[in-house]
This record gives sequence, C-alpha cells and structure tokens, in this order.
Amino acid sequence: MDSFVFQNATKIIFGRDSEAKVGAETALHAKKVLLHSGMGSAKRSGLLDRVIASLRAAGVEFVELAGVQPNPRLSKVHDGIRICREQKIDFILAVGGGSVIDSAKAIAAGVPYEGDVWDFYCGKAHPKSALKVACVLTIPAAGSESSGSTVITKEEGQLKHGLTCDDYLRPVFSIMNPALTATLSVKDTAIGAADIMSHVMERYFTNSTAVDYSDRLCEATMRSVAYNLPRVLAAPQDYDARAELMWTGTNAHSDLIGMGRGGDWASHEIEHELSALYDIAHGTGLAIVFPAWMKHVYRHDIQRFARWANRVWDVEADFGNPEAVALEGIRRFEAFYTRNGLPVRLSEAGIGADRLDEIAARLSQNGQRSVGNFVKLDQAAIRAILELAR
Repeated sequence: MDSFVFQNATKIIFGRDSEAKVGAETALHAKKVLLHSGMGSAKRSGLLDRVIASLRAAGVEFVELAGVQPNPRLSKVHDGIRICREQKIDFILAVGGGSVIDSAKAIAAGVPYEGDVWDFYCGKAHPKSALKVACVLTIPAAGSESSGSTVITKEEGQLKHGLTCDDYLRPVFSIMNPALTATLSVKDTAIGAADIMSHVMERYFTNSTAVDYSDRLCEATMRSVAYNLPRVLAAPQDYDARAELMWTGTNAHSDLIGMGRGGDWASHEIEHELSALYDIAHGTGLAIVFPAWMKHVYRHDIQRFARWANRVWDVEADFGNPEAVALEGIRRFEAFYTRNGLPVRLSEAGIGADRLDEIAARLSQNGQRSVGNFVKLDQAAIRAILELAR
C-alpha cells in the first residue's frame, strides 16, 4: 500500500427534504452568496424556489447566475468571477449536478486570482486561495459534491481540462436529497451511473500492491451500482435505490476508495477530448471509452481483470484460464451498459471515425506525452483504443 494523507472536510447533509436546511447552513459561512444553477431544471422542479425561500428565511442575500451547460463553459466562469468581484461575494452555492458544481469551483478559484482562471486548467498556475463553495446536489454522477476536482471547457480551441485542488475546492457542505433525482430522465440516470463506475475503475486498475481493503471497497461500490441502476430505471420513485446510487456516487470520488493506491485516469483524458469536440455527456463518453481501454490493456495484469470479473460480474473463476475470465468480465460489463441504454461504441453516439487521428494527436501533444498510469499510453496506443471504440 502506498503512503497517503486523507482529509475530506465536506459536511454531507443527506436525506429527505434536506434542502430545507440550506439557508441555515449557508448562514454559518456567509451573508451574501452567488446562487449558481444550470439550464432551468432546478427552477422547473421547484427546487430553486425552495432554496431561495430557505436562504431568505435565514437572512442570506443572493445574486443569481444560471445557465451552466453540461461540459461547463469558461465564458460562464468568467461571468461568475466578474459578478463576485463587483458584488463583493465570497461564497458560492451551486444548485445542480457536477457541471454546476465544477463551474462554481472554477469561479471560486478565479475570483482571488489576478490572472486568467484558465491558467489553473492548463497547468500554468495552481490556486493559493479560493472562495468557499457549497452545493445542493441534483444528479448522482460526477462526485464533485465532495471532491476537490473540477473540469471546464474552453470554447476557443475546444479544450476540456481538469483541475484538482483539495486544499481549497472541496465544498464546505453538500446537501443530498435522493428524492430530488426522481425527475431525472432514464438516459441521464444511466449516464450518471457510468460516471460513477468510471471513477471507481480509474482507481481500481492500479499497479499498487497490498491494497486488498480498498480493492474490496471498489468492488462493493461497483456491485452496488450494477444492482441499483436497474432498480432505479424500473421504478423511478424508489427512494431507497436512488439513495444507494447517490451515496455510491459521492464515495466513488471522495478519495476514500483510492487511498493507498495509484489511479490511472487515461480513460478520463480520452473522454475529455471526445466531449470537447463533440459536446457529448461525460458519462456517455466514458461508457464508450472504458470497455475499449480494457480490451487494450487487460493483458498488463490479467489476474486483476480476472478478479474484477469474478467479484463484480460473477464470472466463475478459472485459475487455469484467467484471460477467458477477464474477457468475459469485459463482455458482461459492456452488456450491462447496453441493457441500461448506454452506448459502448462511438458509432452508437453518432461519432464517426474521421477525427480519431486528430484526437490522438491532441491528447498526446503530437507524440510528446503519454497518458495513464496503469499502462502508459502513447499516441499510437490512444489511436488503437479509439479504433476499438468505433
């Protein structure tokens, strides 16, 4: 097991009607906030009005900034930074899913910074301070509600980059009411589950040794998603199944299951290129990329893939032929996604093969860098994975 420091300061307020507590909780930190939200679903559902009523009852002033899109845009972040500076706001409350929370974190990092906030996302600088962020979560998916990570898309150049800053960007509190997710479409629910699974698998496939405890945490989380997603899709009002899915989403990306082990993250980087160019949902892209990545790298550690197939997908162990077990696990994984309405090929998402060379070149910086840690992937390997995903 690798050495590590674990600290996650996000306060989780979980349960029915928990959004009613947002005003009192926010008042502990600020008297004036930026109320950040998405494209209107929180308003249409009545959630935003309930949040506003709670803020007013607690004496918290707010300035609204709505309109965050999936794959949140840098231009909206710039709008938020300007508003916070002009209105002297030092706290951001995000109401929505991962895109809204990621946008809020970017604004929080950008307000005290003298340069362009994009510097943080392209590696030119790292935050030394940030405004406080909190959220009311509406979509179990990205895990941004208790992580220090944020991903932003820069429209110019179609660039999508991530930033991790655990010291300043973890939300101070996150309100999570599983009932709020009952308004999600079947498609969006499944996309969120693919995001959750991917966060676990990026950590599970590791070269670190002596990690049995966190292996089993990862396996239990994946099994829970595999069990509860069909339950939610079959009965959208099933609160208990939605609660299970929401809590797995948080723990998939809170860092707990990744302690003591190195992660991979190549599939995320490949997907960022896809969603930057084609504006597909992050979970959709991950559902396509991950099976292809597995087919390319599984021989690097067949025993780990065979164990994953046995413990997560119930493939019968065959110690004489672990490769067959591993491949059957990948097949069952793909079939799980397909059964639940997710694409597992680029063509199923309407993406052609005309830009695969461009994607591999962009991600590898024309062969100057590799991605991933479980297996280092050069430009040719990235291209090969994209070919498997066709």
